[in-house]
Amino acid sequence: MYSILLVEDDKGIVSHLTEFLKNEGFAVDAAGGQAQALEKFGSGQYDLILLDVSLPDGSGFAVCSAVKSQRDIPVIFLTASGDEFSVVAGLELGADDYISKPFRPRELVSRIRTVLRRSGKSQSILKVGPLKVDTVKALVTKNGQEIFLSALEYRLLLVLINHRGAVMSRQQLLSEIWDIAGDFVNDNTLTVYIKRLRDKIEDNPQEPEIIKTVRGLGYKIDV
Repeated sequence: MYSILLVEDDKGIVSHLTEFLKNEGFAVDAAGGQAQALEKFGSGQYDLILLDVSLPDGSGFAVCSAVKSQRDIPVIFLTASGDEFSVVAGLELGADDYISKPFRPRELVSRIRTVLRRSGKSQSILKVGPLKVDTVKALVTKNGQEIFLSALEYRLLLVLINHRGAVMSRQQLLSEIWDIAGDFVNDNTLTVYIKRLRDKIEDNPQEPEIIKTVRGLGYKIDV
């Protein structure tokens, strides 16, 4: 489980984001200002920092500079919409990405996963029951035997694995696949690809043990 330090003084944003990120499988610790952020960073182990530019007792720039001088940890800035100066300043200090407020939580999660992959913190070998997924080689094996998946089947499997333990609604899956693939995928197409994927990875596709249907809600992987 990846651990995130969220540095933000807006309690509403902290509460909402913390709940959302925990549901996405992240551990979240929050700090309300510069001093608390640096104290927590010094005593904790985090994989990524979400950092607001404006803090009540300092600035996100100072936090980013201090953090980067000690450890090469990914930093994503949360900036006011259209604040080009903050974006440029943050990137010059070594920030890995930025996202403008207001933002969609799912877009933020996508940015987080991208930054973790780019920084080498994302696992390259994922294991799900009898399956092993090598994300560097885009290779899927089952009990040591390679399984040949289409590009969209592979993307669908990765989305479900990256949200392991969480129920993904059909709309969420469609949104994720659209974001990743850049192609139009409708509800009927999703049904077809879920079936095709199960046919290839399940021992008994009629009684799936890997991709489970949660009636009325969606699908999940929790093995």
